[in-house]
Amino acid sequence: MKIIIIDYGAGNIKSIQFAFKRLGFDAVLSRNIAEIRAADKIIFPGVGEASSAMKMLQESGLDTVIPTLKQPVLGICLGMQLMCTSSEEGNTKGLGIFDVTIKRFSNAVKVPQMGWNVISNLKSALFDGIKENEFMYLVHSFYAESCEAAIATTDYELSYASALQKDNFYGVQFHPEKSGVVGSKILANFLKL
Repeated sequence: MKIIIIDYGAGNIKSIQFAFKRLGFDAVLSRNIAEIRAADKIIFPGVGEASSAMKMLQESGLDTVIPTLKQPVLGICLGMQLMCTSSEEGNTKGLGIFDVTIKRFSNAVKVPQMGWNVISNLKSALFDGIKENEFMYLVHSFYAESCEAAIATTDYELSYASALQKDNFYGVQFHPEKSGVVGSKILANFLKL
């Protein structure tokens, strides 16, 4: 199975590669459009700031490629947020795959939300064998509003979409690669899609 991690300069790549290695697979870093199109599974990572990450996608032409991919694509953290319509972070226009706006938590709570929190209302093959209210690792100041594409929710100040799905596109706000056995199971489920 050919797993490609999209390389556009924004992502915690090593921990994702190690997570797949533990599952017995190599995940290759690439920004080559032909190679990305030919992959069986795509990981769209992201750590950092939305507007500068979007600029890097545009400079590489990946902003027009990603929405046209036909194989399963998993956006992680900022990767998921960039798949949405827009983000309040840097007033950024996203890829528009998910029809949802990314908003900032208010200062009524500690921002970023950093550490372990539960996921619930699970509804996707991505969560096969995962129990409600399992703990996942999160680090984020911005969140996807509750929406039709939500396949998991998390509560922090309010209930928000901590995972999204539309067609072959999946997004998770949490870091499965840093979420122990449960996160590993979610990545294994993604490989089976």
